[in-house]
Amino acid sequence: MVLENKLGILNSADLAREEERISKKKAIEMFEKGFLNTLEAGKFDALSKIHKYLFEDIYPFAGEIRTENIAKGSFRSAPVMYLKASLEHIDSMSQTNFDEIIEKYVEMNVAHPFREGNGRSTRIWLDLILKKEIGMVVDWSKVDKEDYLLAMERSPIKSVEIKELLKKALTSDINNKEVYMKGIDASYHYEGYNIFKSDELK
Repeated sequence: MVLENKLGILNSADLAREEERISKKKAIEMFEKGFLNTLEAGKFDALSKIHKYLFEDIYPFAGEIRTENIAKGSFRSAPVMYLKASLEHIDSMSQTNFDEIIEKYVEMNVAHPFREGNGRSTRIWLDLILKKEIGMVVDWSKVDKEDYLLAMERSPIKSVEIKELLKKALTSDINNKEVYMKGIDASYHYEGYNIFKSDELK
């Protein structure tokens, strides 16, 4: 199933290519214009604005909370009926140190608030919090993609693994555009989220 898009693309592979090209261009623009400095680090409102900026030329739902329940394999993101409450809880979570920030990041990943583009938006959001609170960001070139995806998959049950992985990749080079752009790499995000009906939750 090809997601509804503003580009009129009907092929999934073509859409994925255009999505990556356009979102990377928008990510550079967002960085260079200082847009991220206008956002409140750690709030869903900031994540929503990041998502809208990246994907507004591609998807009509850019920046909007999803209205479908989605899953990948056996992993199900937060059900739509609990999503708003989940986001309010994440907003209220403490972010004063590295461990708290990663716990907040894990919770946002479980919430998966958008139909598409969660990974890239949330990694920018994570770095925004790290930058503000501890003066560091993740150098994603130092994070093995397979290790990252596996650690994120396990993180709702045990977050030690993802914390160790990201802690080793921290850098104080917080204004480096190349470091920032590595987190936008599409290969770091999950493919294949499917919609499922609410009665399938039972």
